[in-house]
Amino acid sequence: DSKTQNFIEEFSTSNFVGIDNSKNAYVTPKSPSVLPSITNKSLMQIAKDEGMTVEARDVTIAELETFDEVLAVGTAVVVTPVGSITRLDLQEAGDVKRYEFGTKNEI
Repeated sequence: DSKTQNFIEEFSTSNFVGIDNSKNAYVTPKSPSVLPSITNKSLMQIAKDEGMTVEARDVTIAELETFDEVLAVGTAVVVTPVGSITRLDLQEAGDVKRYEFGTKNEI
């Protein structure tokens, strides 16, 4: 989020989805600044139909470590796997945190 930089809202061109296999959960941010996505809504329904728990809620940056997979979803990108997200800490010069998802064979 642009105000606190503690929450994930969306990618610049698509919605964010995190998959937590240990909880069998499909997690997507719920925020007034996130544009509704027919693609994300369709995937949420498919996840429910497949027995996954679907959570539309605030998603913290810290939760990135718990996701087995991250997807960018939307009209332009359809469903695109995300291999990693790198976060630069602007308050600590040079502090970089990299989150990786999936395995090298999957990406």
